[in-house]
Parts: sequence; C-alpha cells; structure tokens
Amino acid sequence: MSSAVVDSKSAEAPLTLDEAPPKELGVLDQGALWANLGVSLLGFSGAIALIDPLGDRPLSFVAAILAAVVGSVIGTAMVGLAAIPGQRTGAPAMVLLRGLFGARLSYLPTVLNIIQMLGWGAFELWVIAQGAQAIAGSFGIEVPYAVWVVVGGVITTALSIRPLGAVRLLRRYVTAGVVVSMIWFAVALFSRGPSIGGGSWEAFAPSVDYVIALSVSWVPVAADFARFSRSGRATFTGVVGGYTITQVACLVLGIAALALVGNDTGRVWDPFVAAALGPLFFGILVLRETDQSFVNVYSTTMSLQNLMPRLDRRVISVVIGVLVTLLAIFVKVDTYTAFLSLIGAVFVPMFAVLAVDYFLLGGARRWDTSDSAPSRWLMVAPWLLGFAAWWMLAALPVAPELAWWTSFWTDARDLLGFVPQPWMSAAVGAFLAAGLVTLGTGALRRRS
Repeated sequence: MSSAVVDSKSAEAPLTLDEAPPKELGVLDQGALWANLGVSLLGFSGAIALIDPLGDRPLSFVAAILAAVVGSVIGTAMVGLAAIPGQRTGAPAMVLLRGLFGARLSYLPTVLNIIQMLGWGAFELWVIAQGAQAIAGSFGIEVPYAVWVVVGGVITTALSIRPLGAVRLLRRYVTAGVVVSMIWFAVALFSRGPSIGGGSWEAFAPSVDYVIALSVSWVPVAADFARFSRSGRATFTGVVGGYTITQVACLVLGIAALALVGNDTGRVWDPFVAAALGPLFFGILVLRETDQSFVNVYSTTMSLQNLMPRLDRRVISVVIGVLVTLLAIFVKVDTYTAFLSLIGAVFVPMFAVLAVDYFLLGGARRWDTSDSAPSRWLMVAPWLLGFAAWWMLAALPVAPELAWWTSFWTDARDLLGFVPQPWMSAAVGAFLAAGLVTLGTGALRRRS
C-alpha cells in the first residue's frame, strides 16, 4: 500500500507518446495551475490594451472591468472545453488535432503552435528578467539583463523536465504566496487613489477581443495538462474558475498601476516595487512567472512530439529551453499586442471547428489520434473562413512592420464595401463563422 502511494505521488509525464499518461491531477491541481497562469507581469503592462485598445478612445473604469470579466469568461470557457477531449483521450493538444484534421494536416497547426509557444516563452523570460532588474534596481544593484534571462531559462527548463512535479509545487507552495501578494498590492495601489475616472464604452468590443485573445492563447496548451486529469469536470472547473478570477484581478491591478504612472507602460512596475514590502511580494510574482515560461516550453515539447513521437521529451525540453533563452535576449516586446491578435485569429476559429465537430457532430465517437489518421481537408475550410472573419472585424495592428498586413485587410474591406462597427467582436464573429460552416460540413457529410 505504501509503495503504491509513493509511486502515485512521484508519477511523472511519459517520456514518449507511446506511453499512457497517469491520471494524477485533481480539481485543486488544475485550479492552482490555471490560477497561476492567470497572473502575469505582462498582464499589468498589457492592461493598456484593455483600457484603450484603439489608441484614441479609452474605456471608463467600469467598462474596462466588465470587458475583462466578459472576455475572461468567454475565453476560459473555450480553453476549458478544448481541454475536455484531451482528458478523455489522453492525447496532447496537437496530437488531438489528428482527429480533427488528420495526422498529416495536424502538422500545420502544430508548426503554428510551436512558433507561438516559442514567442510566448521568449516574452515570459523577457518579463522575468525585466521584473528581476526592477527589484534589484530598487536596492541599487545592477545585474545585466542577459544574466536574469539565463537564470529564468534554467529554472524554466528544469520545471519542464518534471511537469507534473511542477504542477504539484504550484498547488502546495506557490499559489498561496501569489494570492497574498495580489491582495497586498491591491490594498497598496488603490489606497493611493489612482485616477481612473472618465472614458466611454465605445471600444468595449475590441477590449473584450483583447481579453479573449489573452485567454484563448492557452487553447493549444489545455489538453497537454488535461490529459493527466482524473475527470473532465475537474479539468473544466479548474481552468475556468482558476484562470478567470486571477486574470481579472491581474488586469484590475494593471489598470490601477498604469493610472498611477500616467499610463506609461515602461513604468508600470514602479508602483509595485515602491509599495511597502513591494520588492518582497513583487519578487514572488517574478519567481512565479516561471510557471508561464515552463508551460510554454512544455507545450512546445508536446507539439514537437506530434512530429517526432518517439523522441524523449526531456531532450526536446532542454533544446527548447536553450532556444527560448536565446530568443529572449533579442525579443522585441513592442510587437506583443499584434502577436496576441494573430494568436486569437488562428486559434479561436480552430477551437470553434474542434468544438462543433467533437461535441455536436459526433466526433467524440470516432476521434482518431493515431499516426495514420486520414486527412480531413473539409475541416480546413471553416478554420480559414473563421480566420478571415476575425481580420475583417478586428481592430487592425498599427505596428509599422505589419503595415502590409493592415493594408491587405483594409483593401479587402474596401472591396466588399464593409465597414466594421465598434460593437462588432472579432472573436465572436470568427467563432460563429467557423462554427456555422462546420455545422454545414456536417450536414454535407450526412447527405453524402
């Protein structure tokens, strides 16, 4: 009996896709994981895109908070539903897509996911290094940026080698520290009376889209951890409950901090570090940020195993950890918001196709995740149409390096005589377009 208990507690993720995943994670494990993922130092500075997504029409404080809640609930519901097939089949996220697109066609979203996860991992190491520099600077200590990146990269890689151990660590020790830190900073920031009045509701829909994009960026990750869950209910509850609460809290703190520094994103961490015991509690949040980079590296590893199923995931994790660390040293964080838009445009419609096919069209009974799963070209069409619907409705990026992309979609709108209205949501439109077309393909299959 005792040896069984020890084995259960020490069970780890399988090294290759040939091995079955242990069902080790309960609702508290999932809740702790996703609650920690909902808190991000990038979220504090990223709150500027929630307040003023269009750059010239800021929301009122009430409108921004409601946008954060609505966007988080919608986005995390998508993540939670995307996790359930992973729990049922035991397959990682990109392997799960073999059932939707076929084995070979699943390589396309797999490559896209690898690219976005490498980007996310680099962003997270950037923010870890910047946060560590802010804390050290408050004590007059100067440590080169690259040193902090390497430290964060080493911790990230170590956690990725033992992912289930990392989740248990979060549940037992880290989550409590994060909750205390968030409460401490909420009192410290709002007691200074940040000026958060004024604004309107005009940019409410683009703000909701931004928050949905924040949340839905985890759709390609959800099954990578849900496959270890004891039940689908534990998975869904942990994702939606844990992530929604902490993401909204993180964005609210970001709004307050930005108001205290005149919406200067370059100084958004100053109020945290300047608070009483600020360096201590901010240090907890900086250290906790490694769970974000760890999840990104581990998900990249799982994506690569869809391409190389018999390669030891520990070897892949080390290689990816080194690559992400090198990328972080040269990353351009000013492309962050445009990066999120691309993620949302790719994965919101893909999730819609998956959800409709799996839950509504009987896909759960015939889901084939083998390496010989036949290609399903018909499923690509609604995904691409949903992607196009997103950009027809979305607030287009203003970054100079993406001017060609903005010009393309502006010309497409002009050609069709279409002018998106402020109340239109790119995320909702893309989801509906992809979902409805998928339902149509189901009707065609039944007739044929």
